[in-house]
Amino acid sequence: MRALQLARPGDQLSMLCLGAHSDDIEIGAGATLLGLIERGIKLDVHWCVLSGGAIREAEARASAADFLCEAASANVEVLSFPDGFFPERGEAIKEWFESLKRRVEPDVILTHRRDDAHQDHRQVCRLTWNTFRDHQILEYEIPKWDGDFGQPNVYMPVSAAALDRKIELLLKHFGTQRSKQWFDADTFRGLARIRGMECRATERFAEAFFGRKLTLI
Repeated sequence: MRALQLARPGDQLSMLCLGAHSDDIEIGAGATLLGLIERGIKLDVHWCVLSGGAIREAEARASAADFLCEAASANVEVLSFPDGFFPERGEAIKEWFESLKRRVEPDVILTHRRDDAHQDHRQVCRLTWNTFRDHQILEYEIPKWDGDFGQPNVYMPVSAAALDRKIELLLKHFGTQRSKQWFDADTFRGLARIRGMECRATERFAEAFFGRKLTLI
C-alpha cells in the first residue's frame, strides 16, 4: 500500500492538539508527535488541555514540555472546564473555541473521536468540527473500560523508540492516573501493536486515527 506523507524531513508543520483532559493528547497521539520530530519534521505545536486544575494542570504542563522539548515551537494552554461536565458548559467552551480560531491557523488538527464514549471527548470533537470547518482534522482514540473502539482509517506507523518514550513519559508524569486499572504500559503497547499489525508497520507499532474528510492533490 502506498503511504501518504503529512510532511517530509525538514518541512515545517503546524499542528493544533486538543485534549479534554491532561493525558488525552499523549495517549492518543504521543508517539505520532514524537515520531514526526524524530523524522526531522519541524513541528510548531499549539497544545490545548481543556480540563486541568491544581495537580492535573501541573501534570499536563510537565508532560507537554517533555513531549515537545524538541519541537520547533510549542505553545501550551491549560484551561479549567470541569471534568465530566463539558456538555453542560457548551456555550463557554464554544466561545473559547472561537477565540482559539482567531489565534491559530494549523495545517493539521488532532482531536478526540466523534464516537468516543466519554461525553467530554465527544464535546471537544463536535466543537472542533463546528469551529474549524476548512482544516485537516484527525481524530485519535483513547482506550477505556467502556470498550468503545472503532475501525480507524488512518494509521501512523511509529518506531519502537518513539513508543517506548511515549509510555515512559505517560507513566512518569501522570501519577494521578496510575491507580486506574487500564492505565499501564501493557494497555498502551498492546493497542499500538494491534494498530501496527493492521497497517503492517515496519517496526510493528502504530497509532490510529479517524479521518472524516481528506483532500488529496
